[in-house]
Parts: sequence; C-alpha cells; structure tokens
Amino acid sequence: MRHCLTAPEGGYYTKVTAGRDPFGAKGDFITSPEISQVFGELVGIWIIAEWMAQGRSKEGVQIIEVGPGRGTLMADVLRSIRNFKAMASSIESIYMVEASPHLREAQRTLLCGDSEMKEIDIGYKSRCKYVDVDITWCEDIRFVPKGPSKTPFIIAHEFFDALPIHVFQNIPDSSIPKSSQTTILTPTGPITPKPRIPPSPQNKWHELVVSPISNTSSSSSVSSKSSADPPPEFQLTVSKTPTPHSLYLPSTSPRYAALSNTPNAIIEISPESLTYISDIATRIGGTNPSPNSSTDKPSPSGAALILDYGTKDTIPANTLRGIRQHKLISPFSVPGEVDISADVDFMALAESAINASPGVEVHGPIEQATFLNAMGIEQRAEMLLKKAKASEGGEETVKRIESGWKRLVDRGPTGMGKIYKAMAIVPYDPKRQTPRRPVGFGGDVVV
Repeated sequence: MRHCLTAPEGGYYTKVTAGRDPFGAKGDFITSPEISQVFGELVGIWIIAEWMAQGRSKEGVQIIEVGPGRGTLMADVLRSIRNFKAMASSIESIYMVEASPHLREAQRTLLCGDSEMKEIDIGYKSRCKYVDVDITWCEDIRFVPKGPSKTPFIIAHEFFDALPIHVFQNIPDSSIPKSSQTTILTPTGPITPKPRIPPSPQNKWHELVVSPISNTSSSSSVSSKSSADPPPEFQLTVSKTPTPHSLYLPSTSPRYAALSNTPNAIIEISPESLTYISDIATRIGGTNPSPNSSTDKPSPSGAALILDYGTKDTIPANTLRGIRQHKLISPFSVPGEVDISADVDFMALAESAINASPGVEVHGPIEQATFLNAMGIEQRAEMLLKKAKASEGGEETVKRIESGWKRLVDRGPTGMGKIYKAMAIVPYDPKRQTPRRPVGFGGDVVV
C-alpha cells in the first residue's frame, strides 16, 4: 500500500501526470470537503469550540492536518477561524503533513495564493492568506515541533484509511503446506522459530502476503470487479511460514486474542496507524511518566478530530479495496494507477491513544451524520440556501448546496452519513468533577 500510494516515482499520490487529479467528479473519488463547504466550516467551528472550552489559549496554538488532499478542508477551516479574531491571533503556526509534491503545490496555491514557497530544514513553508502565519509542509508528523507550550489542534480526514495494513488469518498449522525455508528474514537479521513437531492442530495466525500471479494461474484470490477492469497482477496468499508480523501483531491487543480460537477468523491491523495516533495523543496529553516523575506535558491541551470510514466496534476483515473512476476495482490491478484503502479500526485507534498518554480521553466513534447534525449542518445549509435564493441565477447553487449537505448525512447506501465515522481525542483532567463531552459528541459550547 505504501509503495503503490506514495513511492516517489510511481506512487498514486506522488507522481505528477499532466491533467491528473484523483479528487472530484473527474477523478477517482470525491471527499466530503469537495462535496460541500459546510463540512470544513463545521470542522473549523469544532476546533474553535474546543479552544474556547480549554480556556482560550492566547498563544502556542498549532493547526495541523495530516493527509490534506487538495487543501480544501483546511481552507474552509481557516475561513471559519478567521472570523474569531481572538483564536486567529493565538495561532502560532499551521502544519500540513503531506508526502506528495504535486498535492503540496495545489495546497500552497489554494491556501497561500501568490506567496512563494521556500525550502526549510523540515520541508517547505509559505505565508497563509487566511491568517497571518506561516504554513509549513513536512512529510511526517514527527517533524512538527511539540512540547508543553504547544496546543495542537489536529485534523485527520480520510487519512488513516490509506495507511498500510497487515492481514492475518487464523488457521490450523497442520493445514498449511510447509516451506523448505527454516529462517525468517527480519530487518535486524534472520530468526529461527521453534519447531512444532508434530504440527499443531490448533489455530495459528498466518499472514496473508502479496504474491505475483503466475501466467499459468487459472484463478486468483482477488479478482477484478468487472471484465472491463485490468486483470490483477498480484494476489493474496497465505504465508507458509511465520512472518515477523504474524509472531507479534496479533498478540498486541485483547481484541485480537479473543479471536485466537475462532477458525478462519481474519483481522486487519495497521501498525503505522497506531504509531500515528500514539504520537497525536502524546502531543495533546503528554507521555506516560516514569516512576516519581511528572508527565512532559503537565497541562494537557489541544484536540484531534478524526473523520474516516471504518468499523465502529469490530475488527476490520476483508476490507482492502481499490477505487478507480468512482468504482471498486481490485487493489492489485495497475499498481500506482489505483487508489488503495482499507477500513479504519477506530477501536484500535482509541485503545492506542489511551495507552500512549495518561492525559487524553477518547469520544466516539459516532456516525458522521450524528456528528454533523449535532454541529448544526442543517442550520448552516439553510443560511447558505437563503443567500443563494436571493441572488440572481442562484438555482444551480441551491441544488448543489441541498444535494451536498444531505449526502453528507444520508445514512442510505449511497450516502456518507453512516459509513463514515467521527472520533475525538481531547485532554483528560482527573480533577474535573463532571465529565465534559466535546461539541458534536453530546456536549455543549462552553463560553
């Protein structure tokens, strides 16, 4: 997934092709910010509400987006924030975590206008046209400065679904043909697993690995969705021997262990997602302190809002997919030309965030429809509709606004209200007498 999406020369997002844009009606898929400006405006309002609830910091505020696409979401967020002068003046910097030079330039054009982009030690920077601060681009969130004086507000919209996954199937050892390979090659050197003689009849986790399809193969485990699609060049096959990941990842959570005796159970795990969410949590709440010491962030602050498609409380299985021209296609067809994604395991993200930091609490996941309705999407759409109806020739605008906001909250098969989820990570204060739910997750605006 990482290679096909972000390889410098041939990655789906990173390569530059004249006239190619994966987003929008003419591309391969369309995202919520591209459907309606109301989506990004409400995300901006959510950030403002959290800033208010946490005491209205006067400095040190960071606005961070990971996987910012064309920059549409950030533009709508900043347009909302600039209407709240006190918060706008508290922003120290804006960070865009982006690996694609092509998308980085599109973001600069939208967010900075004619301001020049300059190379710096951690990436690039330019001056924002919405608020008077620099926007900094870097390829990994680890380059973004953090510390006790920082108050980060982090947005992750359709980011985690594109991070690489590992797939495991729980099958009896005795049913797998044995390979002549006696060692496992790992980044730190070869290891030799302890032999089980005779083979155990009990279920064991085996990794599903990507293998090329030979010319003589009569069938594959993953087929194209239609005869018009290019035939897959690869397939998933069960590893005959343990892999480093099969020996470790399925034992990292009680949720996976609960399936250890379920024959043929399949689980998908994204260790890179768990690393990212752990980093986000420690930025907000600090790290787990060592004995007799305080956390590196004694006053947790900031928040993260994650919006993506995925499972609400179950472990994803068989969700690896390719998307091309707005339809599903085998993820193993024409590598580099197809968007590849998998469902987000929100409960795994929540578990990792709480384990990473003592200073955070997690709310959600809830359906996107529930979140946006609580944030006032219908009321905001009515304001835009009233303005459009009053303008000359606004009929098309009215249709676009109505269809857009309704699609975002539609819980039907063609809508986005149910399949997409929202999750929030906010500071945890053990001294707080009563729980404070964030806006959109059952809470009210704190003034």
